[in-house]
Amino acid sequence: MDKFTIKNMNLYYGDFHALKNVELNMQEKRITAFIGPSGCGKSTLLKSLNRMNDLVEGCKITGDIKLNGEDIYGSMDVNILRKRVGMVFQKANPFPMSVYDNIAFGPRTHGIKNKRELDRIVEETLRDAAIWDELKDRLKKSALGLSGGQQQRLCIARALAVKPEVLLMDEATSALDPVSTGKIEELCLRLKDKYTIIMVTHNMQQALRISDKTAFFLLGEMIEYNDTDLIFSSPQDKRTEEYITGRFG
Repeated sequence: MDKFTIKNMNLYYGDFHALKNVELNMQEKRITAFIGPSGCGKSTLLKSLNRMNDLVEGCKITGDIKLNGEDIYGSMDVNILRKRVGMVFQKANPFPMSVYDNIAFGPRTHGIKNKRELDRIVEETLRDAAIWDELKDRLKKSALGLSGGQQQRLCIARALAVKPEVLLMDEATSALDPVSTGKIEELCLRLKDKYTIIMVTHNMQQALRISDKTAFFLLGEMIEYNDTDLIFSSPQDKRTEEYITGRFG
């Protein structure tokens, strides 16, 4: 089943036409990767899926972006949308508070005050993010004292704490060492049983390792979208082939 459906989407920053006629259906409980050289529009598209671009002055979007058939730029409350579509950024950004309070922040914002319920959510979410065993004795300590890889997994857990349907990941492992990257890739493969994951990655090997579908972008256009193994083994467009074989980008 399709989770996100994008039809005839164009995005402008002032006079600059950043995304052109994007058509894309992304399936539920699958990992979709966006690849392409820097500045090709993949992060811009990702941020459009939970309306982060609303914060950018002069940004205008036309066309349709639907979540479960509902237009996210129509009457949908943006706070509800961001609860349903969580985001993890390139640089880990834990709040300057305890590990526990980082996870409890979202549920509290949405009205959960009961300590026993918050305790349950914190433990369940850290288990989901495969970091409970590392952090269970450090719940009251500052999240800023964690390693980079732990901080990023904490940020994934924080995004999961409000029970989103979709997790957006904007180059979430690009600042991490190979061991931490491997842990987050394993985590993504486990999480897709429950969540739809859409990721921007510069690392084509990462897309090949963990994504089900891959979309290749170039200069604001989506050039090709297919099963990941087909994109990498028999791309239909010469530009895709040139990019994945390292001739540019």
